[in-house]
Amino acid sequence: MGIKFIKISVVYFVIGVCIGMYMSMSQKFTFTPVHVHINLLGWMSMGMAGLIYVAFPSAAKTTLAKVHFWLHNISLPIMMIGLAFLVSGTEKAEPAVATGGTLMVLGIILFAINIIKNVKQ
Repeated sequence: MGIKFIKISVVYFVIGVCIGMYMSMSQKFTFTPVHVHINLLGWMSMGMAGLIYVAFPSAAKTTLAKVHFWLHNISLPIMMIGLAFLVSGTEKAEPAVATGGTLMVLGIILFAINIIKNVKQ
């Protein structure tokens, strides 16, 4: 699971950097929250989870790790697309942000449980 987390984190990094470049070139910074969340929750959080799973393969082999991976990768796009619409003025996108955010928190809680339960010296 660790390598999957690392590889997908790089995809989110490219997306985040491209959003940042678009905002810089257009001088329109409406999507700053999307840019920040993709870089933090996509690139950094998933990259760190991947490194932890590589360092502790017993945690990576669990069902918790697999559920964390899928919840993270389903919820982040839902939340970010919803957030992009929301900051662009589409208030009807708020449920997407709330749903994606809730699923993200659930995935991160499962990650924490997995680490506490399965990472040992």
